[in-house]
Amino acid sequence: MSPTREQFQSELEQLKEEVIKMANLSGEALSKAVDSLINQDLEQAKEILEEDKQIDELEREINEKSVLLIAKQQPVATDLRQIIIALRVVTDIERMGDNAKNIAKATIHLDKNLSTIPEGLRQMHEIAMDMLKTSMHAFKYEDITVAEKLAETDDKVDKMYKHIVSELLGETATNPDKIQYIMQVAFCARYLERFADHITNIGESILYLVKGKNYNLN
Repeated sequence: MSPTREQFQSELEQLKEEVIKMANLSGEALSKAVDSLINQDLEQAKEILEEDKQIDELEREINEKSVLLIAKQQPVATDLRQIIIALRVVTDIERMGDNAKNIAKATIHLDKNLSTIPEGLRQMHEIAMDMLKTSMHAFKYEDITVAEKLAETDDKVDKMYKHIVSELLGETATNPDKIQYIMQVAFCARYLERFADHITNIGESILYLVKGKNYNLN
């Protein structure tokens, strides 16, 4: 391997590690957001809003490094595709961070006027975190067999979301005074569902990276 090639591979690996770091930050934000919602912890919710800036800053750095890598190395074929996919994945991760932030905003909006949290919401969070771990393994090792499984798991999240919303809508009939609470919890379920959707998008990106054609897992 030529020194130039070695340099490119090294910088590409660094880029991938930063993408994984950003994904881990979005996962931590989601866990903290769900925790703040369940415990009605407004201070923790406010911290998430501040910490989201770190995810946005990391996205900017990765974008800049990717552009610089393309300009310096002028990669083609699979090499170029790896950088483009890293950029696609980063866009999904940033939106995942936004969904975590939106749960924190809902917690603040409720201002401790919260009844019980549907058990399905906790389950959606657990599945989303497992999906995130799976997707980053697939991204790091370009493992398409793992990436393909994300669609099946996402279907479970979608069904849970529909079930939760159906339950909450039923509650509006008997508890019209709780409409604000019901709406905010339904929004949180939607943010969790969207978080999982973006992970499935990452699976699609990995399939494109390895196979060179687009797949629709959602």
